Amino acid sequence: MAVPVQNQLSQLDAARQLVLADAGLYPQIVQGILPIVGANAHLELRRWGADFLAETFSSPQLASQEKERFSILVLQILRELLELPAEDDGVVKSVIQTAASIYGPVIRYIISNPHDSPTWDRIAAIKSNILRRWDTASSGVRVCCIKFAQRVVQVQTPGIVADPRRSEQNEVSLALVPRDHPLIPPSRLEPEALGLLDRLLNVFHEETSDPIAVDATLNCLGILIRTRQNIATRIVNAILNFNPFNQANSISPMTIKAKLQMKSMERTTRTVLLNVLRRNDNGPFAGRIKQYVDRLMSARLEFFDEGSRKRGLPSEPTDGLDNTKRMRLGAELPDRPAPPPLPPGPISHAQLFTLTGDRGLSSFDVTQLPLDLIVRITLPVLHHIDQEALDLAVNAVRSRIQMVKKVQAAQVQVPTQTFGDDEEDYEPDFEPTQEQVLNQNNNLPPEDPLLEPPDLALGPFKLPQPPPLTLEETQQIGKGTISRVFSMMSVLDDPSASKRRKPGLNRLAGGNYDKDAWMTLITRLATRAPAGLEEGDVADNSDEVSNTAVAKENPNRSLSDGIRETLWKFIIEDFRVRIPIAISWLNEEWFNDRIQTQADKRPRKDRYEYWMLKILDSILPFLDAKDKVLIRFLSEIPALDGRVLERVKGLARDPERVTLAVNALHYLILVRPPVREICIDAMEDLYRNYDDARLPSSKILKKVRPQALDEIASNPNGAAVSAPPLPQPPLVNVKSPTPIASQSEGKEILPSSASVNGEGMKAALDRVAAAG
Repeated sequence: MAVPVQNQLSQLDAARQLVLADAGLYPQIVQGILPIVGANAHLELRRWGADFLAETFSSPQLASQEKERFSILVLQILRELLELPAEDDGVVKSVIQTAASIYGPVIRYIISNPHDSPTWDRIAAIKSNILRRWDTASSGVRVCCIKFAQRVVQVQTPGIVADPRRSEQNEVSLALVPRDHPLIPPSRLEPEALGLLDRLLNVFHEETSDPIAVDATLNCLGILIRTRQNIATRIVNAILNFNPFNQANSISPMTIKAKLQMKSMERTTRTVLLNVLRRNDNGPFAGRIKQYVDRLMSARLEFFDEGSRKRGLPSEPTDGLDNTKRMRLGAELPDRPAPPPLPPGPISHAQLFTLTGDRGLSSFDVTQLPLDLIVRITLPVLHHIDQEALDLAVNAVRSRIQMVKKVQAAQVQVPTQTFGDDEEDYEPDFEPTQEQVLNQNNNLPPEDPLLEPPDLALGPFKLPQPPPLTLEETQQIGKGTISRVFSMMSVLDDPSASKRRKPGLNRLAGGNYDKDAWMTLITRLATRAPAGLEEGDVADNSDEVSNTAVAKENPNRSLSDGIRETLWKFIIEDFRVRIPIAISWLNEEWFNDRIQTQADKRPRKDRYEYWMLKILDSILPFLDAKDKVLIRFLSEIPALDGRVLERVKGLARDPERVTLAVNALHYLILVRPPVREICIDAMEDLYRNYDDARLPSSKILKKVRPQALDEIASNPNGAAVSAPPLPQPPLVNVKSPTPIASQSEGKEILPSSASVNGEGMKAALDRVAAAG
């Protein structure tokens, strides 16, 4: 049996009272009413549900995390309510207000979940439906549409990021959206927001505008001026070019309603501009705003003609006399009230200077007022005060002070006493001796030992130790920290060239708190922080590094390996731009491996070799013939071996990338003497086994190993025979043994790369190109 609508409404009202009394009941109540107030419900239930959702998402008692979770649940219901044909205006207004409240939390959810396209499709459909109603709906619905458009503009324009490390605590804006977001790229959101802003400001340029829409737009623009500095100039210029009295000429007749509408627009415009001026009275628009407000006040006086409302003089004298002002005879001015007398007894400073008998004024605490307000009140009062009244008050206070002085002098004087001849008494000065004092102390009652306070020895207070975290909890917290740091890296911009510090031995590793500093922190967390604390660091002869450098998934891997895996993925996503991060990371890995090996005096797992090969295998398939990333990578990593050169030679299998392989080897021959011989061997192997590489490699072999060409020329049949593979010597270190981190006057010093950088690298590349 169906429950009557009135009974359901009474039950829903009782549930609403519960959540208003206890905000912790919102999750149960919101999830419980959603099936009741859907699109198929009765009109009264839909009205109640829409009003309750609007009230819920605008309540400050509901936490932002809960709002974000509930907003995903109500999207489908809001969409169905908006798509109902001929829906009630009350329901539509509440639904639009709810959509304006949840638009920011939904965008925050989309930022964190870039692959949830159904949720984005729902909010996009709701936005399109609301914007279509903007120009054709009733006045109340249009006001709600204006508020929704203001919220969309606020979310889809860049804001201020207060704390990049905690994105969940920052205001939702375009600054939090990654540039490569698949659903909401900033290149699409910002033009849409600017278009909506122009549509909002268009109400100021129309000849006949709805006063209600103008007031609603002005009230919404104040928030955008305060929170979005990049569009504040456009908004203020549009308001300064708006005159609310321009429409007076097109309104005929001028009714009371029309006058009230003009007055409302003028007052709202003036209030918005004065709030802007109050927040920044020295800003670039301060002068223009003051002039605009003055002109607005003059136009208001002229429009309403308030001077003509006064009653004019009669056309003829009413009492038979002329209009000349007559002197009033026999009139006496009232006497000024005398200050009240001082009360008996001690006099305070407040009573001394109080010249009024009003108890309300006497009991008022002036210290509760701010100092700037007292100054603003006191100066005009002193300017317009009556000089005669001031003299009377000063004289009254002066007479009081004289009277108080006389009373105090009389109290200080000792009254003299007259004694008769027969009544004179002589009492000599008596001072008790020490024996008499001891006798008096013996007569005192004995002390009660029960009344003495007990001696309590309180020990130091210590808080109880928190329960230890399990291995799973520690790994989960570590993963959350890693993901939050890397999500912040996509928000931070690269430091500009003007802000970069000059390289050198005395530079700080992370002194600028920019993207480079964060990357230094991440790489050192992965390498130095867990050094010597993790199991499995000792090398196992049976476990060799894979030639393909493919990592196996290990559910129990350490936190540092998780950081390394995430850092590797971060670099590979855009390796051409992030190759400096990879080089810095590998330098830290190489240094850490060497230091740990020296400390333990036993072989350890070479993490540098593993990750260096993994990065190299990841970028080689995507290199083209004109890429210089490979040359920079090979020249700046700290150690090389034959496996690296085998991968470089493998590029020669592609005819289009033969030049890239030859130039890379040639560059290593020129600038890295420790690996010169194995690079020349690799170049000779290219000449012997790759026909496409013979011409460019022969030019280099003529300079570095001409006897190899003579040997091949003397034995032409042996040129096509495959040469034995390059031996696999241990990694050749090309770094100096100087430690990476040293303490010098409290600063952490980074080494400069042993490879050629800057102008030297450019010159070397030119020589490689000329030789090729």
